[in-house]
Amino acid sequence: MRAQPPLSLWAKEPLESRILHRPGTPPRRPQGSASTGVKISAVFRPSKSIVGLDLGSSVVKAVEISLEGPEPVVTGFSRVEIPPGGTTSEAIAAVFREGRFRSKRVVTSVAGQDVVVRYVSLVQMTDSELKSAIRFEADKYLPFELDEVVLDCQGLGSLVGAEGSEAADNQMNALLAACKTEAIESQVELVHDQGLQLAAIDVDLFALANAWELCGVMPDDLEEEARGIALVDVGATRTSINVLFGGQTCFSREINIGGKDMTEAVARRLSVEIFEAEAIKRASESHEAEVNSAIAPVLEDLVSEIALSLDYVEHHSGFSVEEILLSGGGVLAPGAAGYIEQATARRARTWNPLEGLRVDAQRVDVEELEAWAPTLVVAVGLASRVRAA
Repeated sequence: MRAQPPLSLWAKEPLESRILHRPGTPPRRPQGSASTGVKISAVFRPSKSIVGLDLGSSVVKAVEISLEGPEPVVTGFSRVEIPPGGTTSEAIAAVFREGRFRSKRVVTSVAGQDVVVRYVSLVQMTDSELKSAIRFEADKYLPFELDEVVLDCQGLGSLVGAEGSEAADNQMNALLAACKTEAIESQVELVHDQGLQLAAIDVDLFALANAWELCGVMPDDLEEEARGIALVDVGATRTSINVLFGGQTCFSREINIGGKDMTEAVARRLSVEIFEAEAIKRASESHEAEVNSAIAPVLEDLVSEIALSLDYVEHHSGFSVEEILLSGGGVLAPGAAGYIEQATARRARTWNPLEGLRVDAQRVDVEELEAWAPTLVVAVGLASRVRAA
């Protein structure tokens, strides 16, 4: 079972069987194609290499994964910080100058206020019926005008709680994702201007789950164990939460608190510049006590929101969230994982999205890759599309 449903907010044909459509219009299909009733994931035909391009607010990160036979291999990596006055476009160009990537095919993602993800309950229907019905149901769940967005949906089936409760036989759960069309078009233009081939645009929240599944964290019998796990990625300006039960996504949310807030708190406490505070936050043992004291109020606010989210999931879904897997630059601060574990009363640990993956040491600086691994979850999840079939 894949952790993430086969959703994309934009896809270049023939990478998938169709392009996401605007509500009120029929799905657009490749010329000469016909409706087959086959799931997107079953007709996904990527090239041998794909670069996952994470366009952050302060840094652009890229990880290339190539298929060597059935085995995914990391064949490229680069990260470039966006300096004051710099642009994302300049950072992308620098990433591809330095990354030694085999391919120019990229998958990017969207996040933030332009993106909405909803989990909805509907009458049982087939995938094709769902795709048609959602065009008429979406306005009930979205804060945007329907002619302003690109959307997709995916049936999830019935989630079984810890006590074995299920939705009524005639009901199903579905995942609806939508993004402002202008945000999609802006990203398409940004990537194409760099001479890159945009394969798809995903959602950050779903990329977390794909990275988790790719790196082998999910055991074969996870569904039978019926465990609840929260993936929490603390980025520069926001924190993404994706809760999975039995390997299936069932809740996601973004919180507008991130590593930048912690860095600014350290800068104020130590009276240093932002770039120096960032380095101190990550590595300086000599300032550990001061760093912990400075970021404590930020962590407290963040943990409060995380705990509220997990309590909500447990109350409404009937299962326990047993473990929190942490990623992102915001959790590199000393003591952050321990504080989150103590405050939420749940196991919490930082995880490596490259765990279990072979790295081509002739093309990639392995030491640098490992040093930044906890911050590469989104990029790895995006690049994992290379093995979809």
